[in-house]
Amino acid sequence: MNRLVLASGNAGKLAEFKAMLAHLPYDIVPQKELGVQDVPETGLTFVENALIKARHASAVTGLPALADDSGLIVDALGGAPGLYSARYAGQPTSDAANNAKLLEAMREIPDDQRRARFYAVIVLLRHPEDPQPLIAEGAWEGRIIRELRGNGGFGYNPLFLDPNHGLTAAEMETALKNRLSHRARALAALNQQLLSLMQ
Repeated sequence: MNRLVLASGNAGKLAEFKAMLAHLPYDIVPQKELGVQDVPETGLTFVENALIKARHASAVTGLPALADDSGLIVDALGGAPGLYSARYAGQPTSDAANNAKLLEAMREIPDDQRRARFYAVIVLLRHPEDPQPLIAEGAWEGRIIRELRGNGGFGYNPLFLDPNHGLTAAEMETALKNRLSHRARALAALNQQLLSLMQ
């Protein structure tokens, strides 16, 4: 089985990737197990940051590399927190501080103007100089509510409402969330690309 390095130390992401790509002939190994350190995310887009992470992991290990970058995009805030979702309220990073800052930034925004989406891009590099990386994206549409709801998940999940289900991402059962999420949609798109390559 071919080894594939996951350019992330996030255990939740590793489990998600392994589950969704389990039928493919890859053993997905987190970069930490291979001695790869995080690299500064200096890109100006989600795609650039994912490529930076994948290229770094592939260069260090000599293996194909998988990386993602994701965030919350709020229309009324001009796309913020966007690329800076994890560190929206500054360092050290804190979900509670990020959510508090988002609530404050949106305090005067009317209910009909609170559209937002979680967005994810996933890239697969076959080698560090791969000129044609596989790139897949996914978005999860919703809106930002005015108070925290639910205890599941992490990040902005307690403020992100899926209007079709009437639940925040933090109130959802894991199985439902993993079907709807931006990362699940991006992984499904990547999966289709990988299957096409193997035919």
